[in-house]
Amino acid sequence: MKRVFLNAFALAALALAVVSCDQKTTTEHASSTITKEAEAANKVAEENNPAATIANGKFEFTEDQFDFGTINEGDVVTHIFKFKNVGDGPLLITNARASCGCTLPEWPKEPIAVGQEGKITVKFNSKGKPNKQRKRISIYANTEPELSTLHITANVIPKKLEKAGPIK
Repeated sequence: MKRVFLNAFALAALALAVVSCDQKTTTEHASSTITKEAEAANKVAEENNPAATIANGKFEFTEDQFDFGTINEGDVVTHIFKFKNVGDGPLLITNARASCGCTLPEWPKEPIAVGQEGKITVKFNSKGKPNKQRKRISIYANTEPELSTLHITANVIPKKLEKAGPIK
């Protein structure tokens, strides 16, 4: 009796496995077909509606790093990074951040049209920043990739400490 029950159980499990595999194959095939149909529909939509594709701006910097050379601690120096939009659409800078509070980037808030030029002004305050300095400016815009990076460097000569005189 046990043997008949086990054989029946094994037969039922095998039948279930075959049906499950068959359903899985059918589901995968249907999913694959739907994906191919969706891709084809998207391609037709893009071809018939050029506005459906997103036009991005693209930076073309004249330089992406600048060395101020040797400066004295406490000097505030400025450099202008110039760029041109060589993308397919207007270039919009959404944010610019420096790696340190001693560096302040200023950027255009209005979109830069294709073919037009713009500038990012970077001010570096060397107060309390002696020796070799390297700062990164992260520019976020509607570009691919979204993040562009600029760098400034300077060799800051430390202030000389004033000699202490007699205490009165």
